[in-house]
Amino acid sequence: MKIVILGAGAVGSTLATLLSEENDIVLVDHNSAVLGHIEEVADLKTILGSCSYPNILVKAGIADADMVVAVTGSDETNIVACMVSRVLNKSIKTIARVREASYLKGKTKAAMESGEIPIDVHVSPEQLITDQIQDLIDTPGSLQVIRFGNNQLDLVAVRAVLGGPMIGHEIGDLKKHLQKIDSRIVAIFRKGESIVPTGLTKIEVEDEVFFISKKGESTKVINEMRPKVEKYSNVIIAGGGKIGSRIAKAIEKNHNVKIIESGEDRAKELSEKLLSSIVLQGSVSDKALLHDENIENTDFFVAVTNDDEANVMSCLLAAEMGVRKVIALISNPAYVDLVQGKGIGIDIAIAPSQITIGTFLAEIEGKDVVQVHSLRKGAAEAIEAIAHESPSGKDSAIGKELGELRLPEGATIGAIIRDDKGKIAHDHVHLRENDHVIVFLTDKKYLQEVKNIFSPK
Repeated sequence: MKIVILGAGAVGSTLATLLSEENDIVLVDHNSAVLGHIEEVADLKTILGSCSYPNILVKAGIADADMVVAVTGSDETNIVACMVSRVLNKSIKTIARVREASYLKGKTKAAMESGEIPIDVHVSPEQLITDQIQDLIDTPGSLQVIRFGNNQLDLVAVRAVLGGPMIGHEIGDLKKHLQKIDSRIVAIFRKGESIVPTGLTKIEVEDEVFFISKKGESTKVINEMRPKVEKYSNVIIAGGGKIGSRIAKAIEKNHNVKIIESGEDRAKELSEKLLSSIVLQGSVSDKALLHDENIENTDFFVAVTNDDEANVMSCLLAAEMGVRKVIALISNPAYVDLVQGKGIGIDIAIAPSQITIGTFLAEIEGKDVVQVHSLRKGAAEAIEAIAHESPSGKDSAIGKELGELRLPEGATIGAIIRDDKGKIAHDHVHLRENDHVIVFLTDKKYLQEVKNIFSPK
């Protein structure tokens, strides 16, 4: 597949690198230094120039491209680039990152859906990040939460902590501990290495455990891996921008929310727009302000300003002052490993590019892959693939028991969605045509092999 990627920021660069192994990739950007660096690490073609200019798109080969992915820093450039691309290539698929919420409402949203504005798929990073943070708030003790099957199934990551009932026990004992809960552990990462779990695998302290369960039951599984975590009630949001305001609006009905915003006008706007959230004007790193707001009684602190350093420093301060859970939004992926899980106070560092990229990957993988989620900095993936009969009738997975399927190393079936109902996978279940299969891959290089098993060409 030939794909033209417009914009070499964090998302564009990561996409280009990931896709260059199996696709013909052309990356366009106005920054020659960035393009030069990417050329050194990935097998792709780069074009220097403005992403929405017709002559630059022609030079990039838009006329014979299958897809254009517009992920520059400007919504307007992304929209115009898709419009020009469709003029130059009537059959090209267009995908654009659109941050401004007003573009995704009313007549402009309808114009996108009808094709009047030729964007086949639009991605809103702010909404994806908001959903991710809300899921973490709603699932105490989790490191990551991914929803499948119209939110019927949860894929959850949790750190095993001393004092958890399952520590030192075999995975097979989980069913004994939770007799009425149906769940499946799909992967364990121990000291950075993946372990394919069996019923005899023992849970150890500091294991990163990925499991899948039905909605509403994940908290009970989490509480088997660590001492019981109470629900979060008091939440402080550092940063009143698009993401901060969306989070506050999403959770204020069920939580005590305070939001810190440095700008006077913006703080006033938020106080008028939000229903019950308390808006505080000041610096997110003001220790006196945090002390006055009884931060030691805060359950959840999340920093989502547009400044990585401010997010890190405010989170470190919040952790030092006694907050139970601290999360920082880190735009620079290189910072994530430096601050997360190193015992310095930040429980989770969220990289917007890693959250956003899964949506693009799902579209690129085609109609037989509904969702793709990049995990563990892109090394692992969770996918939702649709099962189909083999065209030749040979070596088809349809009709076989899940336990009979020969999956690549590190691939585990966690659940299936059949007739819009989510079910945890068990070895004796027979696969049917059009089943949606949730597969966890500890190594993303096996994605194509997994696709071929469930949707053979």
